[in-house]
Order: sequence, then structure tokens, then C-alpha cells
Amino acid sequence: MNRARRIRLQLCFLSATLVAALPAMAQNTRQDALALESQGQNAEAELIWQQIAKNDPHNAEALAHMGLLEARQEHYDQAATYYRQALVVDPSFPSLEMNLGLALFKSNRFQEAIKPFTAELEKHPGDQRLTILLGMTHYGMGDYLVAIPYLKQAAKMDPQSLPLRLTLAHSCLWSKQYQCVLDVYQQILTLNAESAEADMLAGEALDEEGKITEATEQFRAAVKANLKEPNAHFGLGYLLWEQKQYDEAMKEFLSELDNDPASTQVMAYLGDTYVELNDYAKAQPELEKAAAADPSLAFVHRGLGVVYSNLGRKDDAILELQKAIALDPKDVTPHWRLARLYQSMGRKEEAKAEFDKASTMNKEADHALVDKLGNGQTSPQ
Repeated sequence: MNRARRIRLQLCFLSATLVAALPAMAQNTRQDALALESQGQNAEAELIWQQIAKNDPHNAEALAHMGLLEARQEHYDQAATYYRQALVVDPSFPSLEMNLGLALFKSNRFQEAIKPFTAELEKHPGDQRLTILLGMTHYGMGDYLVAIPYLKQAAKMDPQSLPLRLTLAHSCLWSKQYQCVLDVYQQILTLNAESAEADMLAGEALDEEGKITEATEQFRAAVKANLKEPNAHFGLGYLLWEQKQYDEAMKEFLSELDNDPASTQVMAYLGDTYVELNDYAKAQPELEKAAAADPSLAFVHRGLGVVYSNLGRKDDAILELQKAIALDPKDVTPHWRLARLYQSMGRKEEAKAEFDKASTMNKEADHALVDKLGNGQTSPQ
């Protein structure tokens, strides 16, 4: 046998041996990837799955595992891409829809997450986890009315879940389903009679229904339950401010500032409360800080106009009242304030113009009220 023929025979034998060994090699490679996954060596495992996918682009398992490993590393966008590729290859591959939905949900792509979660729920009707996820997905989108049925069903499945009921109560509140809030509040009380957050939710619902006295009591309960509950003191202070109980409101706003010293909202209302109490020296720094943090608050500029006017800074007062009017053209108060200020400065024509505007606005408001009352009297009961 000549040398060339012998080499050809050796090559043929070697090729046959390699071909025979390929399935075993591939299996070993897959097993290596799975072993690395179980050891938490995600990046190393993914390299093997990538090689498998490169050799076989129609390997749904490799694509699914690449998605899983990217998700473990919190690379949710890339995970979703791999899951979608796997679904194209094999739509029936186990858990793909669920994992795709989770990757989209965790990357705040709520609209996209609905389809895979819904598809998975159709395969597993009544599944508690999927019911919660669909409720939370709609909640994350701000689609509270759609979220409510899912969250109600999930809450029935888990009678001891306080977080679920709080989320449900928020959904009810933000979709203006106030009786729903109060119903859920009663459920929450059986789980935690001292839930400040639940008291606040009930208080907000009662306030929206115009039951300000009952709302105030709910916020008092929230403060009593937890002196450090975010916005509890503010909510109570605001309700007291609305009822012109300024001394009490001031105390609550100060307590909220102790909890959150940087709150622009609290500074603004505290400053306005000081204005109502004629304590202009205390009002000034609070209103100035609020105006610097958020120049769009019309009532803050209105308050500064009053403060500067009483402190003798009349030109500054005019500028602030003009800002208030520009930001809230429907508020008649700064027109009256500006008119009186012009009058005190001897600027009669400008004062008359502002008085006329204020008078016209009051008449328009009176006509609107008459129209509403008239419509109410003639509408069907």
C-alpha cells in the first residue's frame, strides 16, 4: 500500500470516528452547560449555550437557556430577545411564555408583558401567580380598572396577603372606585388593625366623597398608628387647612417636615398656613424655598405677594402676584390682592383694572353656579 493511499484510509477512519462521537460530544457539552448553571456560573454556561445555538440555530433549548441566564444577570431586554427567538423555533417549549412575560415585566415593559402572561394563563386557568402578575402588570401601566378584577381574584386566593389588598385599595382609589376602597379597608383591618397606609387610603376615599370630617378622623388614625408614615401628617394637615383650622394644620405640616425636610409640597402649605395666621416672618422662608424648588405653584407666588406686601416690598409683591395670575388665571384672589396693592401705591388706573377683572370673574362664577343649580333642578331624578 503506497503512502498516499494509507493517508487517505487514515483520514476516512478518523472522520468516521469523529462523526460517531458527535452526539456524545454535543450531549456532554449540554450537560456541561447545565452543570455550570446549577453552580451559578451563568456567564460560562451561556458561552456553551451560545456555541450550541451557533451550531444549531433551531435549538430552542439553547435559546431558552440563554434567555434564562441573561435574566439571572438582570439583562432583561436581552433575555426577552432570546425568549422570543426560542418561541419562533418552538412555540410549545415549556415556560417560554412565562419567562418572556417576567423579563418584560421586570424591565417595566408592561404593555408587552400582557400578551405572554395572558397566553400562559389560558394554559393554566386560575393560576395564582399569573393572576397576580396580570393584575400588577395592569397596575404598573396605570390601567387600574382592568387591574382590579385580577387583584380581587388574587386576594381571594390569598386571604392573608396584606400587600395584595393595599395594592387593590390603591387601584380602587386611583380609578375613583371609592366604595371599593372602603370595602378593602375593612378586609385590611382584619389583618392589621394598625395599618397607617390603609387608614390613609380610606381617608382619601372619604375626602373624595366629600366626607371631610370622616376623612380627617381616618388621617388622625393613620398618624396615631405610625408617626413616621410618609405623608400621614401632611394628609391630616391638608384636611385641617381645608377646614381653616390653621393652628392644628401648622403642627401637622411641621411634623411632616421632621420626617421629610426636603418636601416642597409641605413647605408650600406650611408657608401658606403662616400667611393665613398673619405670621409673615415665618411664612417668607418656607414660601421662598418652595418657589425655588417648584416655580409652577401659583398659590406659593400668591402667598409671597401677600408676604412681600406686608413687609413693605411692594415691587416684589407685584411681581409675585402677577406670576400667580399667569399660572392660575381662574383664581380671583391675586387680582383682588393686586388691586388693593396698586390702590395703596396710588396707582388708581391699574387698581381699577384689577378690581374690574376680579368683579367680572366673580359674576361669571355666580352665573356658573346658578346654571348648575338650574340644571340640577330640571334634570330627571
